[in-house]
Amino acid sequence: MMRALMLLSCSVLTRSAQSPTIAKQRVTFQSGNLKLIGFLFKPAGNGPFPAVIWNHGSEKNPGTSAQFDSVAAVFVPAGYVVFAPMRRGHGLSEGEYLPDQTAAELKAHGATAAHQLVVREMETHQLDDQLAGQRYLRALPYVDTTRLVVAGCSYGGIQALLGAERGAGYKAAVAISPGALSWAGSPELRSRLISAMSKVQMPLFILHPAKDASLEPGRTLDAELTRLGKLHQLTIYPATGPEAEQGHCFGGARGMHVWAADVVAWLARVLSS
Repeated sequence: MMRALMLLSCSVLTRSAQSPTIAKQRVTFQSGNLKLIGFLFKPAGNGPFPAVIWNHGSEKNPGTSAQFDSVAAVFVPAGYVVFAPMRRGHGLSEGEYLPDQTAAELKAHGATAAHQLVVREMETHQLDDQLAGQRYLRALPYVDTTRLVVAGCSYGGIQALLGAERGAGYKAAVAISPGALSWAGSPELRSRLISAMSKVQMPLFILHPAKDASLEPGRTLDAELTRLGKLHQLTIYPATGPEAEQGHCFGGARGMHVWAADVVAWLARVLSS
């Protein structure tokens, strides 16, 4: 559930390593009693701009890779503010790191308990952190709060789906490789995400690279959304280009160009309708 959000501090303006024209700030914000870190990117000007909340995956230190700069290079030139909150336990954000919690639960109580823990944390504390980041974003004077998008890959794709289920002011959702690494081994996750589709009331775009860890999340959720008559799109990209860009999350920062134009064009359509 949504926690109170308070901006604590903000770094001096720097520039994205990916593009020298994209303004980048490192900020801190509050999720419950935890201080979390996020990275903010904005176009030049006063706005108001549509905005994207980008949810990272399970990697320990997403802020030290090219991921967030590459996401900004997709969306900021298209006129979007991008905010990438780092959930608890990631990078310098306070709190427990979910993969460490999962490993301890697996050792203590077995696989089923570990899968249940992931689902429970994803739909509570991890979602709390995402929505705390959204609260921070909504308070910025140059953000158009009527055009908020939630997006992410892998664990971040799960977060995009759960954010879409919650609603919370989002107008569209983009889920890349959602839960693809966990799908086959976690009936708990499969059941939870399938059930989430009944509550989604916004356009949803699900994407997979050709050689993702599993294509079943997209196929299964596409079938459920079709059955429910929900506005959505599933795209599974063909096996073309470098091998590294055909795997999970399109290889991360290196493969975002594969889906960039499609996602930007889709958002232009659904946010204007």
